[in-house]
Amino acid sequence: MIEARHLRVLRAVAATGSFSAAGRELGCTQPAVSQQMKALEASVGTPLLVRSGREMRLTQAGEALVRHAAGILSGLTAAEEEVAAIAGLRAGRVRLVSFPSGSSALVPTALAALRAAHPGTRVSLEEAEPPRSVELLREGDCDIALAFRYERAPAGGSGEAGKAGGAGEAGEGEWDDLVVRPLLTDRLVALVPEGHRLARTGSSGSVAIGDLATEPWIAGCPRCRGQLVQVCENAGFTPRIDFATDDYPAVVGLVGAGLGVAVLPQLAIDSVRPRGARAVTLEPAVRREIVALTLPDLAQVPAVTATLEQLGRAAARH
Repeated sequence: MIEARHLRVLRAVAATGSFSAAGRELGCTQPAVSQQMKALEASVGTPLLVRSGREMRLTQAGEALVRHAAGILSGLTAAEEEVAAIAGLRAGRVRLVSFPSGSSALVPTALAALRAAHPGTRVSLEEAEPPRSVELLREGDCDIALAFRYERAPAGGSGEAGKAGGAGEAGEGEWDDLVVRPLLTDRLVALVPEGHRLARTGSSGSVAIGDLATEPWIAGCPRCRGQLVQVCENAGFTPRIDFATDDYPAVVGLVGAGLGVAVLPQLAIDSVRPRGARAVTLEPAVRREIVALTLPDLAQVPAVTATLEQLGRAAARH
């Protein structure tokens, strides 16, 4: 394998015509130049210089290698400068995947702060719900995935939330191969039309999910939908789902129009204006853990580390 340091020595010998002069130009001894040239000739498997007394001339192979050396060395220099810029956060790219409410509530604040601190770092954003977002990370299609998992739905009448990992959710060991950066815990809240009998409960009180057993329901994303069914069944009823949509503003709009009730994460409600709808605290509490995930090797990349830090700061404001 040809080494860059050997190419630099060959160029100096070709330019000066001797080992001694090349050594003076490179700041090393004549024996060191001779050893490096022998190592280079051994690497390529053919002579590169013809020695005649104290003078040197290039063989045809030597001329070819010198001709290519300039491009190789300049390419290496450019690569070194680019890597140094990335390492110093003067450049770099981060591919971020987030679920919609994370995209609207956490990502803008984090990326604005990142751009202000490191304007050379570029971040792309794609939306995907877990588990797809986590699959994209493992497949190498993103560098950071914002994801969530619900706590186990509590049994009806109990105020204690179980450990994470309910049916269909990420279990305790599912992210063991990833670097997990906890961001915040997001509580589920009920959303009812403003004229609903429970709307007056407001922020000062709470309702049991069983109080909504006879209502028509508007369900959210597939994962949230599964969680809704699980929570309701634990409370002793199966929800009658009249509408289902992945679009949180659509859920809020349907509730505001009086077409049903919904259970949404607080973060989702914070990201929209719930016109015609009222958020009501649910008891027993059901929560989801929101995290930023990356691969262990990517966690060492400065731009990824800086993005994770800004996501943590954005989450701390909620």
